[in-house]
Amino acid sequence: MDLVCFSHLRWNFVYQRPQHLLTRFANYYRVFYVEEYIYSDGEDGYSLSVNSDNVNVIIPHLKSGDIENVDINERIANIICQLFKAEQIEDYLFWYYTPMAVLYSRRFNPSLIVYDCMDELSAFSFAPASLKDAEQELFLKADVVFTGGVSLYNAKKAKHPKVFCFPSSIDKEHFSKARNNHNQPDDQMSIPHPRFGFFGVIDERFDIDLIRDVSAIKPDWHFIILGPVVKIDPATLPIKENIHYLGSKNYEELPLYISGWDVAMIPFAINASTKFISPTKTPEYLAAGVPVISTAIQDVVDPYGLNKTVNIIRSAKEFVDKATAVLHEPSRAEWLSKVDVFLKNNSWNNTWQEMNEIIDEELFAAKANLTDKTKQYV
Repeated sequence: MDLVCFSHLRWNFVYQRPQHLLTRFANYYRVFYVEEYIYSDGEDGYSLSVNSDNVNVIIPHLKSGDIENVDINERIANIICQLFKAEQIEDYLFWYYTPMAVLYSRRFNPSLIVYDCMDELSAFSFAPASLKDAEQELFLKADVVFTGGVSLYNAKKAKHPKVFCFPSSIDKEHFSKARNNHNQPDDQMSIPHPRFGFFGVIDERFDIDLIRDVSAIKPDWHFIILGPVVKIDPATLPIKENIHYLGSKNYEELPLYISGWDVAMIPFAINASTKFISPTKTPEYLAAGVPVISTAIQDVVDPYGLNKTVNIIRSAKEFVDKATAVLHEPSRAEWLSKVDVFLKNNSWNNTWQEMNEIIDEELFAAKANLTDKTKQYV
């Protein structure tokens, strides 16, 4: 059976939830990851590349300046039909990360529809005006809905009869490498301690004012920022001698960088775009064995703040006070032991397995009702 995923995220952008889950599904399904379209000089079509995880990455290509057929969704649907015929995709399920994909996938007849709602996309900058309507249509079509955190689950659970909460997980083996690494990356090696580090996308969720204020209060502390700048003007980011923007790093490199940090940060602003997020980096930082300071993101406050595995702050002054206390702790052994107990059963393998069991149950039920239906794309 094949799994066709529609996503608003480029596969090679940031390694996160879709990559963790779909690489595991690729051991059991033929996985096709359909990214958002791009324009090109050639005729409407697509490019296909098979990555090292055996995931088929599809990029639809629309001919630039083609005004004969202005219905972009219809053109993308035709491209997907080309893909299905070329790859002989006949028995398949649909997996959505972007509700906007329902606008060009209506003609198809999957055995099962999964909506993995990892973010409240309508709250993000530049979200399409039709996104909420598209999501409502997806809720009506979906057989099962997964959410990326508790806050998001609470916001979506009344919209569908089968909503399951799957918060951020971790690859403990990967991030625990930071605990025993002593080799620093070249671009971080000369940065003085204490070091406060962050990795992730730098966008409207990033609390620029917090970093600016704390770096000004403590000019002898150094702030290391890893990741791409997206949807915000880079000129708005604070430029100081103790703030170091080292750019994007690949997933394999992250433990090397984290191992050289004294404290890891989740400096997210409290706004509409962060109301429902469950940052994957929270358990990843903890698995690396580094103390964490986070703003009061609800899915970090509960459970991480409540069980005292993460330090929660609400101002620059609180950041400085908490960080000073962390830097002067004589031992982290007790805290680290608590972290390891808390993270014991948290893994992407477990999350994937639980999801797969739900899908298998739904497929068994759905197959009985679909045996007399034909594939409508032919």
